Amino acid sequence: MKMNFKIGFTVLVLVAQFGIHQLSAQEIGIQLYSLRNQFKNDVEGSLKIIRDWGLTNLEGGGTYGLSFEEFDGLLDKYKLDVVSVGASYDDLKDNPEKALANAKQFGAKYVMCAWISHEGNNFDIEKTKEAVEVFNKAGKLLQEEGITLAYHAHGYEFRPYEDGTLFDYMAQNAEYFAFEMDVYWVQHGGTDPLALLNKYPDKFVLFHLKDMEKGVVGNNTGHEDVETNVVLGTGQIDISGVVKRAKELGVAKYMFIEDECSRVVEQVPQSLEYLNAIK
Repeated sequence: MKMNFKIGFTVLVLVAQFGIHQLSAQEIGIQLYSLRNQFKNDVEGSLKIIRDWGLTNLEGGGTYGLSFEEFDGLLDKYKLDVVSVGASYDDLKDNPEKALANAKQFGAKYVMCAWISHEGNNFDIEKTKEAVEVFNKAGKLLQEEGITLAYHAHGYEFRPYEDGTLFDYMAQNAEYFAFEMDVYWVQHGGTDPLALLNKYPDKFVLFHLKDMEKGVVGNNTGHEDVETNVVLGTGQIDISGVVKRAKELGVAKYMFIEDECSRVVEQVPQSLEYLNAIK
């Protein structure tokens, strides 16, 4: 018997009404960025696709050319809920109130930042220390309003530093912010997602479920061809292991399917079937 699922922002996909064996209904969603090309042509149609998949939770924050009132009306029409919104690093650094206002407008529980501004491939400990300061300051502001800031690592944070990595420095100095684990980018950056989850079991509150085509060799630049995103369970990442462990730890607050490739409309239903089968 097939079960229903829910969605979130970048394509964040969370499981819906029945949930999967390891995930409950409120934990699965989709990152809206996954459907960015579809949104260009038909905003309402794209939201309808998400609802037809059985997904209801979204990670997003934009309105795709519509006014907030128009977009919010469509969310109500299709019974979709934005639980996490994106914020740029520069806004969190210079105007965190903007991120707070956007989260409040959508009624989101989380603010997610997916990139730390840096020159070219020049990401080092000094930039890492600056980011920790920015995230702690903005995170404190958000936390006072009941909203959690989560940083989404993109691979370059796993460069060596002292006896560990730059990410280790971030995790060990994160006082007012948490993390969103994109399993694709963690592995692409040279780290095992399951091992990282076990190392920092209390640091991850959001997840991006995204698989990487077999044979792809990662790097720590934070860049890769989006067409290497494949159906969950068909690539080289232990999606099942991460899902099960996150559930066991009780940290699977929201797990968003994010599929950035051109085959997203065909692949998401298959990924949901895979999640359905996890025991």
